[in-house]
Amino acid sequence: ASKMAGAAYHTFVLMEYLLDKLKLLSYEEEALRRHNMRPLSRGPASGAQNIYHFFPFLNRHYFALPTNPGEQFFMFCTLAAWLITKAGHPFEQPQEYDDPNAIISNVLSELRSFGKPVDFPPSKLKAGYGEQACYVLDCLAEEALKYTGFSWKRPAYPTEELEEEEITEDDAELTLNKLEEDVVEEESDNEENFIDLNVLKAQTYRSDMNDSAKQEEILQSTTDAAEWNLEVERVLPQLKVTVRTDNKDWRIHVDQMHQHKDGIESSLKETRGYLDKLHNEISRTLEKINSREKYINNQLEHLVQEYRSAQALLSEAQEKYQEGSGGVTERIRVLSEITEVLERVKQETEEKGSSMTDGAPLVKIKQALTKLKQETIQMDIQIGVMEHTLLQSKLKEKSNMTRDMHATMIPEPTVGAY
Repeated sequence: ASKMAGAAYHTFVLMEYLLDKLKLLSYEEEALRRHNMRPLSRGPASGAQNIYHFFPFLNRHYFALPTNPGEQFFMFCTLAAWLITKAGHPFEQPQEYDDPNAIISNVLSELRSFGKPVDFPPSKLKAGYGEQACYVLDCLAEEALKYTGFSWKRPAYPTEELEEEEITEDDAELTLNKLEEDVVEEESDNEENFIDLNVLKAQTYRSDMNDSAKQEEILQSTTDAAEWNLEVERVLPQLKVTVRTDNKDWRIHVDQMHQHKDGIESSLKETRGYLDKLHNEISRTLEKINSREKYINNQLEHLVQEYRSAQALLSEAQEKYQEGSGGVTERIRVLSEITEVLERVKQETEEKGSSMTDGAPLVKIKQALTKLKQETIQMDIQIGVMEHTLLQSKLKEKSNMTRDMHATMIPEPTVGAY
């Protein structure tokens, strides 16, 4: 699982190695500036200072992430051609509109000539980014470094001076300064119960000097034991020194882990007995259940056989019932069809009988004839009136014409008399 999780970042690591090798080969001066390209780890410039104007901003993971496939592919081809030439094999610099398949084929051929395995299809390099592109450029950069005589040297680590460790007097391995700070903080909280460590240290030092100077004098003790005990009880609260423990200290965590481990082990001893007892009881109960089950199966074997035979008879009866119900369903369907035809015939017969016995049409015909006669009489009257009116108009017109004719024919003597 860890290998699978780290495989996703292998391309980024390979790209980092590639960029370091390109810097060792001075790719900025020899490859990029010659073709007006930006370096892989340089940010974009502004105004007239931007001498790398051909490509946009490129980062340290340029060939590990997809940004612009066409641009990345041309950058890949340019660097590959330069590295092959740098490795001692003359290679023509590709142009922007050359056939990508031919360029990839030539690059892989040169890579195989260096003895590097190629176990991926050439189409993986058309995008110009990915693990395969980084692998090809890294192999070519390695060959170019070999050809130029470059060799990796062991790193020279600087010598560091070891600091003198101060000897601590407590189990927590605290330094003297930290201990003094803790004691000062304790004295600020409760000054009556604690003493200054500096004073204690000075007293201890003086006592050691006095002991060393008067070692020969201490041959016999003249101190009273009761007075000594009283003095010890009097100064005992002042001799108490407490050290505040930091919860972030790993030693505290280790102690807590050991305490929890001891608690778990002690609890597990008691719990394991109860669990073993419960396991034994469950095992005995399961054995009893299995024996009861076997006994019941043996006792009910003949009943099970009878049940199976009855179930077989039931299935046969159900099959016969299904067959009979299918025939009944078909007959019911035929009966419904015949019933529908019969109902339709009855309806037609009733309509014909009602039409034959019904006298309403005859009454309607008689009423229509009577109405027609009345309308005929009215039309005759209107025709007579119209004829009379027409005759009167003709006679009137004739009389007018006759009058006009007599008026135009006047005798001549009569005219002369006037």
